[in-house]
Amino acid sequence: MSLYDGLGGFDVLLAVSRRWHQLCLADPEAAHPFEHGLHPQHDERLAAYLAEVCGGPALYTAGYGDESSMQRLHAGNGEPHPSLDAASTRLFTAALNDVGVPAGPAKELSDYFIEATAGMEQYVRSSDAVPPGLPIRLVR
Repeated sequence: MSLYDGLGGFDVLLAVSRRWHQLCLADPEAAHPFEHGLHPQHDERLAAYLAEVCGGPALYTAGYGDESSMQRLHAGNGEPHPSLDAASTRLFTAALNDVGVPAGPAKELSDYFIEATAGMEQYVRSSDAVPPGLPIRLVR
C-alpha cells in the first residue's frame, strides 16, 4: 500500500490542506503568506501535489506544473524565515491530527513536509535561482 492510500486518498489530503490553511490564517506567525495574493485554488493544488509525492496519481504535474514551477511560486521572499517555517510545519502536523489521519502515515507526511519546507530555503532570495526540470520530491 502506498502512503497515499495509507493517508486516505485525495479527499483526506484536500481536508488536510484546507485545515492547514485555516490554522495558518488564525496564527499570527504563519498568516502572512496566506493573506496576500494566494491562488484561489491553493488548497486543491496543495492536495494534488501531496497526492503525487505520496505515491498517488500525478495530479499536480498533469494539471498545475512541475517541481520547478512549484519552487518558483514559493521562492524570492528575501531572507530565510525560520519562525514562519516552524509555525507552518507545526500547523501542518496539527492539521493532519485534526483531520484524523492515522499516526504512522501522518508522521511520514509531516516529516516530509518539514524537510521540503527546509529545502525551499535554497531559493529564498530569488525565483531565478530555481533550475528548470527539477524532479518531484517523493516521500521516502
